[in-house]
Amino acid sequence: MTTTVNAYASPSATEDLVPTTIERREVGPEDVLIDIKYAGICHTDIHTVRDEWGPQPHPLVPGHEIAGIVTEVGSNVTKHAVGDRVGVGCMVNSCGECVNCKAGDEQYCLNGMVGTYGAPDRDGSITQGGYATHVVVTEDFVLRIPDGIDLDVAAPLLCAGITTYSPLRRWGAGPGKKVAVVGLGGLGHMAVKLAHAMGAEVSVLSQSLKKQEDGLRLGAERYYATSDENTFTDLAGSFDLIINTVSAAIDINSFLGLLTVDGALVNVGAPAEPLPVNAFSLIGGRRSFAGSMIGGIPETQQMLDFCAEHGLGAEIEVIPADKINEAYERVLASDVRYRFVIDTATLS
Repeated sequence: MTTTVNAYASPSATEDLVPTTIERREVGPEDVLIDIKYAGICHTDIHTVRDEWGPQPHPLVPGHEIAGIVTEVGSNVTKHAVGDRVGVGCMVNSCGECVNCKAGDEQYCLNGMVGTYGAPDRDGSITQGGYATHVVVTEDFVLRIPDGIDLDVAAPLLCAGITTYSPLRRWGAGPGKKVAVVGLGGLGHMAVKLAHAMGAEVSVLSQSLKKQEDGLRLGAERYYATSDENTFTDLAGSFDLIINTVSAAIDINSFLGLLTVDGALVNVGAPAEPLPVNAFSLIGGRRSFAGSMIGGIPETQQMLDFCAEHGLGAEIEVIPADKINEAYERVLASDVRYRFVIDTATLS
């Protein structure tokens, strides 16, 4: 038997989100029912509901940064129990059989991972996300939130945290490494915190020095304005790793010039526009330009445990549900430090 829950949905690509109700499926043998306490607002939510990445199945409930409490488990569930503090990130299912799934890289499922919202689920329904009071998710895609992290600051870790943690780990951020973070926003502020906790020497590359005080407080040793043309001359060949968190088109070739020999620029921001790369920007320094998309379930759990160990959480502004549309406009105006989180109790 399905359950009706309160939510906020996008009626179309051109309309504001509105209060509504949606149906959640019956809790199956491998399912977990979560009472959502907080849901983060990601720039991806805005791109998606506005059809900027292609047509979407409206009405659509976005939200893939979910933190809450388990209230019911299926008969075969062994990983979670009623009362557990849990989270759900950007995916809720995958085939589980392909080489990538078996390696713990479900985000790269060769048969297509199932996104937390706007995606066809295995039962044929369209997934609806975390701007809601409850969600039902198969246990394998539910993560344990350690006691050392409050649920409100944990919610953005399920996207912003893992999106930056994964490339930092994979490209070896740590002692002796110089890491630059492009942009100090929802993703960038977590990249700074995580890279600093890993022991790397961290710099921020931002359009202006407006957030310099924040950047240094969050763990950066240095902060540079990319609007200053001298920055790209003075810092040429300086960084082992650059994480680009910006969701807008930037001059990738200029940033590639800041890498050491064998350095890598990893793109985690997802602009709607292409990012042209001059081959000589790579060839000229044996540099790499790569991309990374969230992390698998094992790595996401590792990230949450790492954050608890180091006392890390997102910098947030908690809002009621009726401020979602205002929050979207503020995200687009870069008027948030650094992640909006919806108090889903205000949906009831």
